[in-house]
Amino acid sequence: MIAILDYGFGNVRSAQRAFSRHGIASEITSETQMCIEADGLVIPGVGAFAACMDGLDAVGASAIVDARLVANRPTLGICVGMQVLFTTGVEHGVTRNGLAQWPGTIEQLQSDVLPHIGWSEVQVAGGSTLFRGVTNERFYFVHSYAAQKWEIEPSESLAPAKVTWSEYGSAFIAAVENGPLSATQFHPEKSGDAGATLIENWIATCR
Repeated sequence: MIAILDYGFGNVRSAQRAFSRHGIASEITSETQMCIEADGLVIPGVGAFAACMDGLDAVGASAIVDARLVANRPTLGICVGMQVLFTTGVEHGVTRNGLAQWPGTIEQLQSDVLPHIGWSEVQVAGGSTLFRGVTNERFYFVHSYAAQKWEIEPSESLAPAKVTWSEYGSAFIAAVENGPLSATQFHPEKSGDAGATLIENWIATCR
């Protein structure tokens, strides 16, 4: 069963429909134990970083994510649901702490035209599980902010994260696969067949 975290922000129904197309049961919920114990947890997100974090704090998301990672249970952030996994977000002069699973700051894209809306190519990380079978596809983005640096240094004791990049004005992080924690800046549920394959690949990690 896939739990879709309900904290007042994000296209939760779109996410649920995406899993239903794969014949996977999912539930939109903020109940702590269900979110911790589900085979997979999805953190969607639409809107401002600070507002999303207020909603996440209200449902105890930090403790939920921590518990899942300790138990090695897959978790997927989508769009702002990816952004909040970083340390800090800065939007319109407002600085807000994130869930701090990864060091880094979410900042405005370096482009004259914002938001970034539409289909863009990605430079897939070597050995990616999420992008298996869709390494040369485009994905659908809707955002003005992103992480533009990956700040975790390689470690001898931990497998390196797989970081996928895209570009809009300048380079930004399009997806991360880091142990049981994964995220995409784009919307796989709106990315056609390529997005459906990516969702299927993630579902396979939940079994």
